Amino acid sequence: MHIRIQTWFPFQIQIYVNGREWLARQLDRRRIGYVRYENTFVRIDDLDAARAICARFARGRWWRTFDALARRCNPHLPLIRRRGFGSYYRAIDACEVATDVMWSSRRQLRAVRDDLFDHALRTFSADDVIRFLGQKVQPWKGEIISAHRRYPARGDTRTEHRRRPEARRLKHRIRRNWIKMYDKWSVLRVETVINNPRDFRVVRFARDREGRMHGHWIPMNKGIGNLRRYLQIGEAANRRYLDALAAARPVRHTLADLDTLCTGRVINGHRCPRLNPVAAPEHAIFQAVLAGEHAIHGFRNRDRQTHLYPAPAQSSPEAKTRCARVSRIIAKLRGHGLVAKVPGSRLYRVTERGHRVMGLAIRFRLLAFPQALAA
Repeated sequence: MHIRIQTWFPFQIQIYVNGREWLARQLDRRRIGYVRYENTFVRIDDLDAARAICARFARGRWWRTFDALARRCNPHLPLIRRRGFGSYYRAIDACEVATDVMWSSRRQLRAVRDDLFDHALRTFSADDVIRFLGQKVQPWKGEIISAHRRYPARGDTRTEHRRRPEARRLKHRIRRNWIKMYDKWSVLRVETVINNPRDFRVVRFARDREGRMHGHWIPMNKGIGNLRRYLQIGEAANRRYLDALAAARPVRHTLADLDTLCTGRVINGHRCPRLNPVAAPEHAIFQAVLAGEHAIHGFRNRDRQTHLYPAPAQSSPEAKTRCARVSRIIAKLRGHGLVAKVPGSRLYRVTERGHRVMGLAIRFRLLAFPQALAA
């Protein structure tokens, strides 16, 4: 926490409160261990206790603390009050509400980080961002601006994407309010920043002529009495953003699978040749291996020969050549983890990875690539 005061009348004061520093002091007071990286907690021994402490932040009587700080920083405050100008009006100029998702290590976060950012950049539209902030989608005129293309949309909404040497950041902005997502070490942070509270509403109670209390939703102002509502809006926006982000399907590990297929490997001193998943010979092999008639009991060498060679062998040397070639094909598939041998038999079965990789390769060759090329 630090304070800035004007040296001229009316001696306005700006007070900056760092919620994470406040949380760190509360954890120290309760002797709860934690590890910090700059302004980020990468590990907390008791997360339930930390959540309970954070929930108490909005219930604190901060105006008393601010009044005490004002009396300490402004020696002319008693004179100003005696002159009838009153004291300070406590207003929230900007409020940042962050939700941190922790990973056990930065390596695990980086394995899915790019997929999450790409999903948010390509999937979340202007209407989605408006709903994240709990607002109604109205037929406003405007545009959504991203780092790559420009789309017609509703409202003055902007999406920024920046890549920095140490991290990545994605920012969705609606006028003066925005949602950011960025990573710091092993933490993925979603942060809602509220600069214009009048885009949101708060309930106010008033008595009617008969003395009964009625609640009315009115535009929210910057009074410090709305701090709890600020945090409620920010936490709800972060939760909706993370819920929508949960639909992302990581694809980086599939690229690693593709790389292992396209490069040779050495297993127990034996070289396993590479595969070309979209080539015609491998396509025929994948179709033969994935044939449904042997899905339960598995397949043998001669079963694969039936699919790869429609006509029977004309001679014994040709039959031996076919058997040797199919044996090499099966060994190659085993080396890449696409098929596995049934213990105690000469049968082979397709592994779960084999079903996924070979099925996608067949679909890409027959459907996805021709459609993309014809588009």
